[in-house]
Amino acid sequence: MLLHSKPGAFVLLAVIFSSAAMAEPPAAPADRFRPHQRRYWAFQPVKTAAPPKIAATDWARNPIDAFVAAKLEEKAIAPSPATDRVTLLRRAYFDLTGLPPSVDAVQSFLADQSPDAYEKVVDRLLASPQYGERWARHWLDLARYAESDGFRADDIRPNAWRYRDYVIRSFNAGKPYDRFVQEQIAGDELWPDDLDARVATAFHRHYPDEYNAQNLRQRRQQILDDVTDTVGSVFLGMTFECARCHDHKFDPILHTDYYRLQAFFSNISADDEFPMLSKAEYADYQRKLAVWEEKTASIRSEMSALLTAARTKSHKARYMAYVDEVQQALDKPLEQRTPIELWMADKAKYFMNPAEESLANGLKGEAKEKWAKLKAQLDEFKELRPAPVPKGTGLTELTSQPIPSHVLLGGAYNRPGDPVAPGFLTILSPGDAVVTPPTNGVNSTGRRTALAKWLTAPDNPLTPRVMVNRIWHHHFGRGLVATTSDFGIMGERRTHSELLDWLAAEFVRSGWDMKHMHRLIMSSSTYRQSSNFRAAAAAKDPANQLLWRYERRRLEGESIRDTALSVSGLLNPELYGPSVRPPLPKGVAESAWKSSPDLASHHRRSIYTFLRRNNLYPMLDVFDMPDTHTSCGRRGVTTTAPQALTYLNSDQTIDWARSFANKVLAAAPSDWKAQVDEAYRMAYSRPPSPAERDMALTFFEQHQNTIAEKQPSAQVHAAVLADFCHALFNSSEFIYIN
Repeated sequence: MLLHSKPGAFVLLAVIFSSAAMAEPPAAPADRFRPHQRRYWAFQPVKTAAPPKIAATDWARNPIDAFVAAKLEEKAIAPSPATDRVTLLRRAYFDLTGLPPSVDAVQSFLADQSPDAYEKVVDRLLASPQYGERWARHWLDLARYAESDGFRADDIRPNAWRYRDYVIRSFNAGKPYDRFVQEQIAGDELWPDDLDARVATAFHRHYPDEYNAQNLRQRRQQILDDVTDTVGSVFLGMTFECARCHDHKFDPILHTDYYRLQAFFSNISADDEFPMLSKAEYADYQRKLAVWEEKTASIRSEMSALLTAARTKSHKARYMAYVDEVQQALDKPLEQRTPIELWMADKAKYFMNPAEESLANGLKGEAKEKWAKLKAQLDEFKELRPAPVPKGTGLTELTSQPIPSHVLLGGAYNRPGDPVAPGFLTILSPGDAVVTPPTNGVNSTGRRTALAKWLTAPDNPLTPRVMVNRIWHHHFGRGLVATTSDFGIMGERRTHSELLDWLAAEFVRSGWDMKHMHRLIMSSSTYRQSSNFRAAAAAKDPANQLLWRYERRRLEGESIRDTALSVSGLLNPELYGPSVRPPLPKGVAESAWKSSPDLASHHRRSIYTFLRRNNLYPMLDVFDMPDTHTSCGRRGVTTTAPQALTYLNSDQTIDWARSFANKVLAAAPSDWKAQVDEAYRMAYSRPPSPAERDMALTFFEQHQNTIAEKQPSAQVHAAVLADFCHALFNSSEFIYIN
């Protein structure tokens, strides 16, 4: 393990634990693992123990509560009483949709006194399209989703958004998690005619990449390392990257295990332009295109001839930029290239073949004039040319012959060691993986299919544990294992081991049904508890690891923005499609992006905001949006001055407050008291207390005198109300889940 890759506070602990581990007798040559590693809980089969018997039987609604109550009873801590209905409703809305309930939704819920009123709300939210938008954002953090390459150029990936839409649709459709995983690992091999399954493989394609890198073997290794690290942490909850250079210092992950896992991906190549059409639709497109090509062949031939010199010059310069190994691959005929040379040539083609428009920009004089005339002639046939084919982004394999994989000494791309075959964690499955090439006509190795099947095998102890823990984390703000992507020895300890296993077993038993797990968790008394602080309980369990109350937590930046748009009446509910680019604040480099011309699109949900790696949308960035260069299992939560200043002073927040005020005025045109009540219901889902109402009315009376000196009298009331609404936006109650 690279100690510097861990937080600084862990360095000393790492040394101590390493020394302690070395004090044990050395392992026998036949067994690379120490006894404590073989006993480690994460690698044991999932147990299906019955819920424990507890004294708080009246409190427990389902087995989750039995496991939680048993832990609390051991410490003589009583669970907290149920929270009030409005708080529970807001909690459910924010957890499942990332949006607050409307005033009508609150009134409807309070009027429904049936025993299952709350459960009906949960079912309705799980069936809403906003559920997929909310939970897709959690998955996109894991997938290090972005719409650009990163590195210095940070070039745009124009079709990356299709993966985002795939994830939203998958969550909304209630797609079983095992199918969801298999599609992302090997959708192109398993279901080649399913466009969604092909887009799903873009999970791997979200690696940062430098398109003009000169050393393609090194570039390939960087891509493979990223994919290996991400698969290991997202699906298995293990820090595989610590075994890139040597055996993992703490967890039972061998140096060879890292490259056994990596070997499943040895042949992957980006597939950024596959047609998002059915076979019949694409055949129809090709027929129409053939007609256009026939009619314009002579014009296009003349245009191409004009670019011959520029193309030759560009090709030579770009060819010379590559290292010798790449040049040799490019020089060989296609049929003579080895698998690695096929990969290099495929990767180089985007760099070696700039678009004709780019070359034409360099034409001068007579050639430039002739190009313009030919272009005008070509445009006369534009009605014959079919509309451009929509393109998808994902993965493919260029050949069914695998690129040889090796253990890399010290993790260096140019120091290959022993050859290695695809395989799983040795401690769980020591032999090589059984790989069967596809029989459905796909030109691929079938390696990723073998991995997909192993990851989702019902007896795999890691995959279901990791995912149910992630679901728990997003409902409670902390997983039963707090380090959601690190179940290893250096991760945080489990707080409820029996509950975690029970949930994992129930997840598989339910058919990997994520919505079932939401219902189970949200229907429990544990989830419905009040968040009120209790000093006696805190003295015994200061971090609330035993779940004696519901922990308050701040909304993510996306939900803060979406909530403000919703409350102000501006939120555009349009689903899916290319990302939008809202205006950037003054002072942000215009090169980041130009705002979308459609003003209504600026108010779409934050998940549809264009995500550029090196220029995150400022408001989301300041509220702790993770770095998209790596997978993020749990977001950090900071409290900083820029957050307060952004929300207080930005032009967009002030505009939202004005729209909020107009919405309040429409509901209560003239009565200040009614306006205060209405604003509180819209922002907080509750009426103000008498003290809050009096304070607001006092603010109105005093503030109007100040504003009257600067505003026309007809606008004073609206300006005062807008400032009041702005204050509500900036309160803790607005941005925290209680």
